[in-house]
Amino acid sequence: MAALAVAALLLGWLSGQVLFFLWLATTGYLIAHLLHVHRLEQWLRTGAGPPPRGGTGIWSEVFYQLQRMRQHHWRRKRTMTQYLQRFRELTAAMPDATVVLRTGGEIEWFNEAAGRMLGLRSPHDAGQRIVNLVRHPHFVDYLRERRFADPVEFPSPVNGDLVLSANVVPYGHEQLLLVARDVTRLHRLERTRRDFVANVSHELRTPLTVVRGFLEMLEDSRDDLSEEDLRSLHLMEEQARRMQRIVDDLLLLSRLETDERPPWRTRVAVPSLLEIITAEARALSAGKHTIQLEADPGLSLRGGEEELRSAFANLVINAVRYTPEGGTIHVRWYADAEAAYFQVSDTGVGIAPHHIPRLTERFYRVDVARSRQTGGTGLGLAIVKHVLERHEAHLQVESKVGQGSVFTCHFPLLLTTRT
Repeated sequence: MAALAVAALLLGWLSGQVLFFLWLATTGYLIAHLLHVHRLEQWLRTGAGPPPRGGTGIWSEVFYQLQRMRQHHWRRKRTMTQYLQRFRELTAAMPDATVVLRTGGEIEWFNEAAGRMLGLRSPHDAGQRIVNLVRHPHFVDYLRERRFADPVEFPSPVNGDLVLSANVVPYGHEQLLLVARDVTRLHRLERTRRDFVANVSHELRTPLTVVRGFLEMLEDSRDDLSEEDLRSLHLMEEQARRMQRIVDDLLLLSRLETDERPPWRTRVAVPSLLEIITAEARALSAGKHTIQLEADPGLSLRGGEEELRSAFANLVINAVRYTPEGGTIHVRWYADAEAAYFQVSDTGVGIAPHHIPRLTERFYRVDVARSRQTGGTGLGLAIVKHVLERHEAHLQVESKVGQGSVFTCHFPLLLTTRT
């Protein structure tokens, strides 16, 4: 700019027209700027090709920095493309169905396994909502309610004999990653296990009945037995009764696991049922515990009465068995604005925190010696869990070692009635 001004002044002084040459130099300078601005605007509008080159002064620096930014952008884009390609190659090689979804459930991408297991077609199904293609109610509810903490199981829409277990993981900017795997073999193994347990339990009933019959015959002739024989007879009777309880619990648990029909929604008068259960608990306690019942007299529950009786009785009897003499057991049945609750609290030995997640496993015992001493089968809480699941309820356990435990069953209000 200084050189242009000096040249204009010199030419104007020589020709005697200083203002004209200054105007001419200023106009030429503005035209040059406008040309560079026009080149830059065209490049920004079309986005085609490299940024403008050349120019003088500040425009040379501007075009240079634009070129550097463009090169940096392409390097980042190439790296991201490589990462994306590796991700797609990895997921395409996975045996599990993998689908990338937008937050609204629209399909962005899926691998070949998703085509085989979920029936997705490329590129026809890209952009479609996944619930329009996979319509099983369990899967639709899972996505709608966003219960992503646990997997959901449902039959494959392509092959009804194929059982899939799907997990959804939110990631990135409002995106979801759906991974579904084939768990048909695990289901078959589980069904085989259940059938085996049910068959063995049924087969054990007949010989057990025969053994108990002979023990009763021996009991009738106990006057002819020695003291040692009587002790042996008493031990055999005790173990036979324990085995009978185990067989009965196994059969009940097997029926709960294999019966896919929901329980009959009959009206269950829970307060009356709890009065019977607490009376039985007091008889079992033989006055060693204080057992209190607090039940809302007008609150009833729709469900299977026998199943509910088994679940409630197991919780109350467990409290009696694991509460030391002189302890207190409090049984409650009440409701609030959110749910209805059956609660059993005790001042028993308590449960360590690491045991609580496994309490509902069959045959899991916190204290094996004490469980056998009190006559427990190790199946009571497993039965409670399955009964509650069949009634759309769940079990909550709170406990402190040496202070006692609180077992609370949460029932949806839709299952309750008031009189």
